Amino acid sequence: NEMHNITRITSLSDVLSYHFADSLKLSIAFDLSTILSIADVGSGGGFPGIPLKIVNPHLKVILIEVNEKKVTFLEEVIAQLDLQNAEVYTQDWRTFVRTSSFDVDLLLARASLRPPELLRALSPVTAYTNAAIVYWASAGWQASGAKEQQLLKKVVSYSVGDKNRELVIFAR
Repeated sequence: NEMHNITRITSLSDVLSYHFADSLKLSIAFDLSTILSIADVGSGGGFPGIPLKIVNPHLKVILIEVNEKKVTFLEEVIAQLDLQNAEVYTQDWRTFVRTSSFDVDLLLARASLRPPELLRALSPVTAYTNAAIVYWASAGWQASGAKEQQLLKKVVSYSVGDKNRELVIFAR
């Protein structure tokens, strides 16, 4: 990270807590053995997609990332770890929603886009209208607007390190 600036967090213990452990908290909201595919929106350094793939090798993982440096990093991680059924999608989120039709169970957003932008995927004209969206939020997150309130299905609270967080789940 010091050489390539993939993530702000640099100490090993913080990377393990605030990236890996936080990514894996998805399992408190879903039985991941029943989930077949995920798309990680704004994947950055591969969180949450890469840790979830490592722990759940059956998952098909699509890492959505437009930053060329991060795309190169993600492709190298996939190759070095020999991760099967993992790929990087290099177009932006809106293009992904409008033009792709991957079979995705969960759309994951951890430190990337906010709910109003994410909820575009649940529009009836997209291939993702039946997927669920999971948004990693700070504790005390509140839905803003009628659309968020209408599509909000569940909020699961948890802590990681010294931070209180929430998994916010949206679906039709």
